[in-house]
Amino acid sequence: QVQLVESGGGSVQAGGSLNISCVTSRDAFSTYSLAWFRQAPGKQRERVAASYSDYSTTFSDSVKGRFSVSRDSAKNTLYLEMHSLKAEDTAMYYCAADVIPARLWRGEGTYWGRGTQVTVSS
Repeated sequence: QVQLVESGGGSVQAGGSLNISCVTSRDAFSTYSLAWFRQAPGKQRERVAASYSDYSTTFSDSVKGRFSVSRDSAKNTLYLEMHSLKAEDTAMYYCAADVIPARLWRGEGTYWGRGTQVTVSS
């Protein structure tokens, strides 16, 4: 069982920045690909960014150029740095993990955290 714990969500004005984190175990961090997803009320969950086990990254078009993702192996933590935030970025943000990158990016990751809320006011 892999535990993922998100934190750092909050409220921010449009145009602002926010960083959120996802902590997991050392074994999971070194073995699994990790990704961020989000879900706004009444909408389907959508992928945001992924950091694969080889440290390559990918982003959805909606956040490309505004968001960055990184790993800190000393803290077993995945970060999502969000800049130039828009009202449409408001959502619950979830961390997910899977050993198969393609499955993870499809939103079918094996493990999921409980989420952290990000609210952007215009």
